[in-house]
Amino acid sequence: MPKQANKNLPAVVEAEIIEQAITDALEINFMPYAMSVIISRAIPEMDGFKPAHRKLLYTMYKMGLLSGTRGRVKSADIVGQTMRLNPHGDIPIYETMVRLTRGNDALLHPFVDSKGNFGKHNSRDMAYAASRYTEAKLDEVCRELFADIDKNVVDMVDNYNATMLEPTLLPTTFPNLLVTPNQGIAVSMASTVASFNLKEVCDTAIAFLKNPGHPIIKTLLAPDFSTGGELVYNQAEMQNIYDTGRGSFKLRARWRFDKKNSCVEIYEIPYTTTAEAVIDKIVALVKANKVRDIQDVRDETDLHGLKIAIDIRKSANPEQIMQRLFSLTTLQDSFNCNFNFLVNSRPRVMGIAEILKEWTVFRTGCIKRGLAYDIEKKSEKLHLLEGLAKILLDIDKAIKIIRQTEKEKDVVANLMKGFGITLPQAEFIAEIRLRHLNREYLLGRVNEREDLRKEIADLKATHAFDEKIHALIITQLKDIAKKYGKPRRTDIIRDAVTSTPAEEVFIDDYNLKLFLTGENYLKKISLVSLRSAGEHTLKDGDAIIQELDAANREEILFFSSQSNVYKMRLHEIPDCKASSLGEYLTNLLGMDAGERIVYMTAANEYKGCMVFAFENGKAAKVPFAAYATKTNRKKLVNAYSDRSPLVGMCRLPEDADLYLQRGKDKAMVLNSSLIPLNTSKSSGGVTVFTLRKNTALTEMKPVGVNGFELSAEDCGYYRADKIPTAGHFLRK
Repeated sequence: MPKQANKNLPAVVEAEIIEQAITDALEINFMPYAMSVIISRAIPEMDGFKPAHRKLLYTMYKMGLLSGTRGRVKSADIVGQTMRLNPHGDIPIYETMVRLTRGNDALLHPFVDSKGNFGKHNSRDMAYAASRYTEAKLDEVCRELFADIDKNVVDMVDNYNATMLEPTLLPTTFPNLLVTPNQGIAVSMASTVASFNLKEVCDTAIAFLKNPGHPIIKTLLAPDFSTGGELVYNQAEMQNIYDTGRGSFKLRARWRFDKKNSCVEIYEIPYTTTAEAVIDKIVALVKANKVRDIQDVRDETDLHGLKIAIDIRKSANPEQIMQRLFSLTTLQDSFNCNFNFLVNSRPRVMGIAEILKEWTVFRTGCIKRGLAYDIEKKSEKLHLLEGLAKILLDIDKAIKIIRQTEKEKDVVANLMKGFGITLPQAEFIAEIRLRHLNREYLLGRVNEREDLRKEIADLKATHAFDEKIHALIITQLKDIAKKYGKPRRTDIIRDAVTSTPAEEVFIDDYNLKLFLTGENYLKKISLVSLRSAGEHTLKDGDAIIQELDAANREEILFFSSQSNVYKMRLHEIPDCKASSLGEYLTNLLGMDAGERIVYMTAANEYKGCMVFAFENGKAAKVPFAAYATKTNRKKLVNAYSDRSPLVGMCRLPEDADLYLQRGKDKAMVLNSSLIPLNTSKSSGGVTVFTLRKNTALTEMKPVGVNGFELSAEDCGYYRADKIPTAGHFLRK
């Protein structure tokens, strides 16, 4: 029987499926979200702040934490108050606050004067304390952020629940968007802003206001970061960043060498990395044997600042070690710029000149609104004093009107009627205290009118001309540069000074000997170790098929039985002893199953040629330069012909005699100059030995190499002066 429906449960309503074009779905659902992230979260605006920064700082301002009378308060209190403007949770708010603090050291000019542990920007593992343990207030530089904010210089809007007002922007008196570093990731766009020295920014803004064609790079030298370090300066790259707002430059650490303790001390690192990341990378490089001569690395950071100590061998060169670390770790790192700002709620990537132009427009608007506010307030005051001047001629009449008025609410109306003054003027007069009805007070107030008229005229004149407003901005910028300017923290070094040495400089070079066995084992033994070594240890049935003298910095080429060539740097192959089996080349080179290495040779600048001999009596001579590659390829295929089985191969620095043998009956000595040079590595060669039916070439060796010697008499007997030839019968 079918189950009966539970009457206590609500009826299930089937959802209606509405077909919708993908473009409409994106426009209705995705675009509002994307615009919200771009406009209200991730991209900084003309004051240099994201909304989260602005809400936090404004909350602290309203809490009175900028005044000199109030001290620091608990960070938890600040976070709680900020949630009235930013309802995204206490943890994100506190993380925003941490980055703005003096203790975190992430900004050149911190906005929050902090007390307690706020972590460090250059440390990954140093966690900041909870908000209940730390205290904060606004730093003195914040006076430049909130200057005249109570004079209606910026728009004020309702907060998320319409219980209070908050500013859309802060009226910063200097180009804070270039002084404070910022990074944000929105939907389909991002923003990465480098920080610049405040004094340089102010000087550049002043020069730009005086001359819009001012060459920015002359006064704005380069970015400056709170973590110091060195900036590798390339004028073309920097000019491109200043022009387009995009580009990158390199930052590197600063270090010193303690010769007494043989210790490299790194005390400033790039803004983009952390001490822990640097140490972890150095340890990994030492374990991988990519950096030698480092004995220990440790973090010695203390209250005096950052310090990464690297102990090196006394015989090591600290300059070379640091150059190696610069190339392999984030001790030298790139900072990618993307100067993307919101201008009138629209994201724009701008160069420095364009940024200063838009900031000038913004700042000019703030000053004009402040001037309009002052003009309005002073005009209102002048209007009140004009009314006071009218009753000054007959104070007794005013007193009489007030005394004879039966009801309080009629006092103002009667004064307006008696003296022909306006409502505000009448209310002002009615509020004058009895003690101020003396002649001295009234005349003093009335005489203020001339000063007010002059002030209003000056304000209107300034308000009417942008040139005067620009002069006012220049004066403010000069004062700010003088009051808050600091020397550069990030030194500028030219890129020519930082040329990275070749990798070979960092590789120990020493003479060694290579031993290749028939079972694909390779032994790399230094000559020092070889002198004191005993007999070679080999697998049962294995034997050494080739020995080769080489140096540790050389490149080695391995020719395999399947016409492949494998390349490796010898320093990448571990050293071993004669008592060990050596490195198994099948694993080391990633060879196929059944593939064997039959010959090896050092690159040696790719001079000379390779000679290959095949069972069909043919030989091919290929220039060794054909195996050189511009890219760092590890494997070359079709290294020699596979049309006939290979009998032997050898590397010849120059033409030499070759011994070739057919079976057990005939042989000949042939000079390699008789074999024509082929440009193709896979060429089948030319016939050099005439073969009879059921015979084949079985052996090819260079004379006088690897212990194979022939007497002058034998060489004369087997000598062939032309090819092909049938050879000579073997002597006993």
